[in-house]
Amino acid sequence: MSTREASVNRDTLETQISATLKLDGSGNGQYKTGIPFLEHMLDQISRHGLFDIEINCDGDIHIDDHHSVEDIGITLGMAFAEALGDRKGIQRYGHAYVPLDESLSRVVIDFSGRPGLYFNAEFVRPHVGTFDVDLTQEFFAGFANHAKATIHVDVIRGTNEHHKIETMFKAFGRALRMACSVDERASDMMPSTKGSL
Repeated sequence: MSTREASVNRDTLETQISATLKLDGSGNGQYKTGIPFLEHMLDQISRHGLFDIEINCDGDIHIDDHHSVEDIGITLGMAFAEALGDRKGIQRYGHAYVPLDESLSRVVIDFSGRPGLYFNAEFVRPHVGTFDVDLTQEFFAGFANHAKATIHVDVIRGTNEHHKIETMFKAFGRALRMACSVDERASDMMPSTKGSL
């Protein structure tokens, strides 16, 4: 089993991002992105996944938040891919239902090696504070593509946009925790009949 940790740097003309990840952490998160609502959501991943995550992003938020949010999803996905290594011995699949008052979301993850996001959420308001709700999907798409995971995100019900997005991120953290957990009964086995992921 690898150290299950990763450190990733990703630099483009739009964003400069560094991310560190410890899968077997205690839920500590440190974020410096310039996007407070996103930092609140990233903290849900740390707390509910029990991951130690640090992300620093210097992005072109003077234009808007799009590039930073998408690229943070990409970089965090890269960190998970690196920390999981060959994925031998992990549970591979994870799922969670999480409510917050009137809102309820379900997230299902398969670290299959086949990236794909299936996102089902309807928003009535375009923003939570200054955060563009459309960027929620961009974050998860960036993560799925670079973690090489199949991810289903469904908002089952809800009326408050903040609550809906927060249930997504909480469920995502808990589903990640399950999928990344080591299966002690199969710690030397690849969780696939194909022999690789």
